[in-house]
Order: sequence, then C-alpha cells, then structure tokens
Amino acid sequence: MFRIGHGIDVHAFSPDAARACVLGGVTIPGARGLAGHSDADALVHAICDAILGAAGLPDIGHFFPDTDPAYRNIRSTLLLERVVAEARKAGYTIVNVDTTVLAQTPRLAPYIAQMRAALAPVLGVEPSAVSIKATTTERLGFVGREEGIEAHAVCLLAHR
Repeated sequence: MFRIGHGIDVHAFSPDAARACVLGGVTIPGARGLAGHSDADALVHAICDAILGAAGLPDIGHFFPDTDPAYRNIRSTLLLERVVAEARKAGYTIVNVDTTVLAQTPRLAPYIAQMRAALAPVLGVEPSAVSIKATTTERLGFVGREEGIEAHAVCLLAHR
C-alpha cells in the first residue's frame, strides 16, 4: 500500500542580520536568514508535514510546538529524524520526496546537490529519491517582494 502526503511551509526573512539561512539542511552563505522558532528551514518543515500527512499523523506543530523552548533554534534535520522515526513506527518507509522552493532570493541552484545529499540519509533514501527544485515568483507576492521563502513537498510512503 502506498500513501501520498503534501506539506507546505512559509517563513519570513529575519530582521536579525546574524541569523543564518538554512534550507534543506544546508547553510546558504551570505543569504538572509529566516525567522522562526527553530532554524526556520522551510524546506525541511514542508517535508516533515508531507511525511506526517502521508502517514496519517498530526502535523509538525503537534510534535514540535513553537511554544516549547526545547525546540528553540534546533536544527530542523533533527526534527526530520524524529518525523521519519514516527512514520516508521506507524509502519511506513519513504519511497521518495519531491519538493519546490519558491524564493526570489537567494539563488538556490548551486546548493541543490548539497541539500539532496544532506537530506537523503535522514530520510533513509538515495539522493536520487530526493528532488529539490527552485523557482522565483517573477517578483509577484511576498516571495517576489523578497519578504520570505515558501516551500512545498510531496512524499510517497510505502507500508511495510
């Protein structure tokens, strides 16, 4: 049996100039960081919700509330590890993940291979099973005005 899940996450750019920009588990040098309770990795958060949705589990906020100080500035890949463990506990394995990041800035193409390599072992799949695409919004909306980043993810789970 296969199950499909969809996740979406949005983060505004942080006013804190010292905050790092982390996407797909990779720090993007020189880019403005994103505001959030954790490291604000919108791509990983979208993947988490896609996995949780496919497994029929509650969303990321249920497992990691932004009111809990334990998750303050935590690396989102650690959250993803727990989400993968929850999916496995429910009897599922990840087949593949397909994602799209909407960002006017920074340019993400140079970092996509690194992101795939960083996420694949956490997900328990080969890098070829992790698709990451990046696009702009042609200067439309909050992404186009360079106010933040949006990420979408779809994942396929197989029941063991």
